[in-house]
Amino acid sequence: QVQLVESGGGLVQAGGSLRLSCAASGSVFRANDMGWYRQAPGKQRELVAIISSLGSTRYADSVKGRFTISRDNAKNTVYLQMNSLKPEDTAVYYCNADIMPDTRFQYGYWGQGTQVTVSS
Repeated sequence: QVQLVESGGGLVQAGGSLRLSCAASGSVFRANDMGWYRQAPGKQRELVAIISSLGSTRYADSVKGRFTISRDNAKNTVYLQMNSLKPEDTAVYYCNADIMPDTRFQYGYWGQGTQVTVSS
């Protein structure tokens, strides 16, 4: 059994910063791609950023230059540093990870979500 536990959301004023963390625990042999998605009220869930096990990154155009994704492979943890936050960044942020519980299989897992609210 694998769990993704997120932390770091909250309320911040426009222009401020927040750092999200997501730790994978349980039967983790290897964590491959790890990433962050977000879902605003009335909108579809969208990709924010993703990072491979080797450190390659990809960002949504809307967050490039403001958000930075990183990871600690030894801790099976992924981070999202969010700077210059805007009210349109307000959403529930979800962690996603492709986890291998052993050498044979890979499964996708989601965290429970953490609320980020940016006030104007």
